[in-house]
Amino acid sequence: MNYYSLNKEAENTSFKDAVIKGLAPDKGLYFPESITPLPKSFFDNIDNLSHTEIAFEAIKQFVSPEIPASVLKTIVEETLSFDFPVVKLNDNISTLELFHGPTMAFKDVGARFMARCLGYFNKDNTNEVTVLVATSGDTGGAVANGFLGVKGVNVVILYPSGKVSDIQEMQLTTLGQNIKALEVDGTFDDCQAMVKTAFLDETLTSKMQLTSANSINVARWLPQLFYFMFAYKQLHNTHENIVFSVPSGNFGNVCAGMMAQQLGLPIKHFIASNNENNVVTRYLDSEKYEPKPSVQTISNAMDVGAPSNFIRIQEIYKNNFSALKENISSYSFSDDETCEAMLEIFNTYNYVADPHGAVGYLGSKNYLKDNPNAHCVFLETAHPTKFLDVVEKVIKEKQPLPEQIQSVMGREKVAVSIATYNDLKDFLLS
Repeated sequence: MNYYSLNKEAENTSFKDAVIKGLAPDKGLYFPESITPLPKSFFDNIDNLSHTEIAFEAIKQFVSPEIPASVLKTIVEETLSFDFPVVKLNDNISTLELFHGPTMAFKDVGARFMARCLGYFNKDNTNEVTVLVATSGDTGGAVANGFLGVKGVNVVILYPSGKVSDIQEMQLTTLGQNIKALEVDGTFDDCQAMVKTAFLDETLTSKMQLTSANSINVARWLPQLFYFMFAYKQLHNTHENIVFSVPSGNFGNVCAGMMAQQLGLPIKHFIASNNENNVVTRYLDSEKYEPKPSVQTISNAMDVGAPSNFIRIQEIYKNNFSALKENISSYSFSDDETCEAMLEIFNTYNYVADPHGAVGYLGSKNYLKDNPNAHCVFLETAHPTKFLDVVEKVIKEKQPLPEQIQSVMGREKVAVSIATYNDLKDFLLS
């Protein structure tokens, strides 16, 4: 499979080079040259397939021939070493739990898959690769855990000071080894802008090999399509008209779901559930795409004012606004509404949702007002104890810490404070 830049001014390249480069030389995101739907028999027989078998068949066209089938099967098995349960709340709403991995966030899947791909590509390479990643919350911890100890790979994580939860900060600043954390005086958008600038800085790239582990990287983004298929397997015998409500920040997750749909997965519709960072909600209302500086909310992983992956969504629909709008709805919710939803979910269903999941739940409820025959699955993208201060304040009940969270508590935070791109550049060159 070859990949092309969405800016259309760079040469097409292989999966390997797309993973290693992260961003194309013309600043564009990479996109696969073709998408071949899986045969109908694959979905008819999905009940008989394991998670590993489903994921292998779904991803192999995108990574061949650079990763041999035997290696890919091992990568997939190691990536998916935890469960993805669907929990039913009522006849019309379920939640897909994506927080059973090592850092208790949905990004464990993409980070683990990418780390293993990069490790394979780098196994005989004497040159080191520096993974440069911006995080609004969970990406940093997932990438740190996924790449910890990977030979020949150094990881540098930029995160906005005071705008991630305490547990998220511990997960990305306490591991040591080949993981370095930079605490940025600014927003996630500032962090992401610094990372993109670094990729295009020839005085940097001439001295070191940089790649990204944000969802701009095809190896981080594409494997997220797996768990939409896992949810379908659990629901298709009992529910029709399956709709996914995806808490959306950088829009990589909902875009991956759309890729699963392109492969033939029978999904009726998508809901992009936004917090007050609602550029896509406004776009679908007005057809005007106007990124704005991000604002801080309690669902911080979605505090993105200029979502990178939305251009991939537009590419899937060939920039046809009408076709896109037929397949996706979007709603925006305030922090107060999010807290009310968390309390409602707890009191009505005895289920503890994190703020991001609560936004997804609200998106489901809004969609069902006009589409009562749908079954909405909202993605619970992070374990609620990662947002302990918010969750406990809302539901007024103490929450036990899972083992994955306990393991990072009490460790020493190690982070370097930076404020400008030049600070980042000096750090990388030091």
